Amino acid sequence: MSSDANTPVLRNCIQLPLPEEELLEVTAKAKDYAIMHGAAMRSKTAFSPDSLNFAPFVLVPSSFPRKEFEKAVALQPIINRLMHNVAHDEEFITTTLAETIKVDEFTAGLFNIYRKVLAHGFTQKISLGMLRSDLMLESGCPELSPRALRLEAGEDAEAAEGKEAGTAAAGTGRKEEAERKEHREKQLCQATRERERRATGAQSAYCCWKQVEINTIASGFGHLGPASKTIQRFVLSELGHADKLHNMPDNKALAGLCDGMVRAWEIYAKPKAVILFIIEDVSYNICDQRFHEFYIRETYPHIKVLRRTLTEVHREGKLGLSKELLLGSLEVAVIYFRAGYEPGHYHSQAEWDARYLMETSLAIKCPSIHYHLAGTKKVQQALAQPAVLERFINDPEEIKAVGKIFTGLYSLDDNEAGNASYEMALRTPERFVLKPQREGGGNNVYGVDIPDALKRMSRVERSAWILMDLIHPPLTKGYMVRPGGDMPPQIVDMVSELGIFGVVIGDAEHIMHNYQAGHMLRTKLSTANEGGVAAGMGALDSPYLIDSDDEDENN
Repeated sequence: MSSDANTPVLRNCIQLPLPEEELLEVTAKAKDYAIMHGAAMRSKTAFSPDSLNFAPFVLVPSSFPRKEFEKAVALQPIINRLMHNVAHDEEFITTTLAETIKVDEFTAGLFNIYRKVLAHGFTQKISLGMLRSDLMLESGCPELSPRALRLEAGEDAEAAEGKEAGTAAAGTGRKEEAERKEHREKQLCQATRERERRATGAQSAYCCWKQVEINTIASGFGHLGPASKTIQRFVLSELGHADKLHNMPDNKALAGLCDGMVRAWEIYAKPKAVILFIIEDVSYNICDQRFHEFYIRETYPHIKVLRRTLTEVHREGKLGLSKELLLGSLEVAVIYFRAGYEPGHYHSQAEWDARYLMETSLAIKCPSIHYHLAGTKKVQQALAQPAVLERFINDPEEIKAVGKIFTGLYSLDDNEAGNASYEMALRTPERFVLKPQREGGGNNVYGVDIPDALKRMSRVERSAWILMDLIHPPLTKGYMVRPGGDMPPQIVDMVSELGIFGVVIGDAEHIMHNYQAGHMLRTKLSTANEGGVAAGMGALDSPYLIDSDDEDENN
């Protein structure tokens, strides 16, 4: 991620810097508060199952435009439905991944399971999707150009003239006309302000947001998202800014996601059946996982939760007479994958066999194998192509809304379009990110490193990657607090990535449950490319909603 002198900066929720003595005191309190409220992880450098470090966090919440936040929340059920429909389109998944599976061994392994399950028919037709749609603000949004704003105002005027004739005939009145006039004036004022900003080389920080990716497996931070808000509410109150807490939106991600698992458990309708968490051999992000388990046990004490690795499932698991998944004497109703999304989780054929066993079972999977494949970068790149959304969404307004959030996504297959993308990346690599079919962070290639990476690949190997336009988010300024970091922390330039959670449950014919389920915000240094907190490169944060950069900035 890079920025320059013209990168817009979102105003802070409070005035910074803080006096050093006050900063030292509140930071020390916040570190302890984080650990005591479960905002913690196990150390990767000095691992012990008996100790925790606080998770890196931003001291005060980062500003985020309220309008864009609300738009993302409102759009999530549509994205849930889109991904559900994609997952159930055998032809689309098969065609889209045809070249990728020739060169990407891991995706090919997943697809092989999918192919075998399809051949025998899905034992369990219902899937549970617990998705996270990750997005970033785009400060170069064309929708906020002065021309676009003037056109919108002009279109409103034309529409208003047509309506005025109708309303006159209908005898309706002046209030509506005054409201339309006020809206046009606001649009034109905004266009003027934006033109003035750009004349000075600046861009508006009040930009649109663009999709980074949609996660369909192990969508983490259902606990750590709300926990970060808890820390920052405490800090703002300690600093005498309790009056600002109303601008931090409610976040019930943990409840929303866990309730999704429970709804799937209820659909399975076996009172003694359990929920199974598939975990890594070593879980560093332990609090986020355990709080899901503990929420279910505390809120629904009649439901038992088990944790097993893929290796343990291979050793203990078997299918019953009705293809129910059995671990010992316990029947599994719901499988929640917190592992299985990267090659390192499959040490041998045993782990692949365990995955296939689960996919052929009666248990409801989160995700099922077709949901997992729907979340690959290649599928998401295909969705961004012209006219593809019409295959999965019927409503023209929904198609338009989803289409607006896609940034440029380009195939690198060995064909005319892919070769053109390849040449484009070599000419102007600073415009792009190179992405493989992987989750978990740390896998992407950025900017000037792209040409060397591409030149090392054969034409066929390129099919395992996609090219994406680099998003240019506005900056925020704040204190990033890390274990072993400087005391007092220094003010740094940061950029944020917002994740919106969604839950969808259904089969190919109909959807039973579909809702938005909270959010999380990860923030990283503006100079960092990757931003995963669990991967060690980002920090927990939460949004502080602001309405306009023309508001009174006296904090």
